[in-house]
Amino acid sequence: MQDALRPLEGRWKLMIMAQLLAGPAMRFSDLERALPQISQKMLIQRLRDLEEDGIVSRTLYPQVPPKVEYCLTEVGKGLRPVFIALLDWAELQRSTISIEEPVKA
Repeated sequence: MQDALRPLEGRWKLMIMAQLLAGPAMRFSDLERALPQISQKMLIQRLRDLEEDGIVSRTLYPQVPPKVEYCLTEVGKGLRPVFIALLDWAELQRSTISIEEPVKA
């Protein structure tokens, strides 16, 4: 279990992956806009971590100004069912909490 979770550990990795699951590829600036709470330094670090773990692919286009895109690798895309299960679980959790909360007068 530790080996499975290690690449996903760390703040922001799951949020970055969730953004990349939404589309084919994203530029660095698109990720910055999608995750305004993360600092540029942290976003760079987490993207490098995910790239080292084979979850994210980085493509540099030789143009001026340089264009860099990030997308999930096949390994990263394999986590899609995990994200869907998490969203389903969160929805169930929300509905359970709202049912169990006492009615306020």
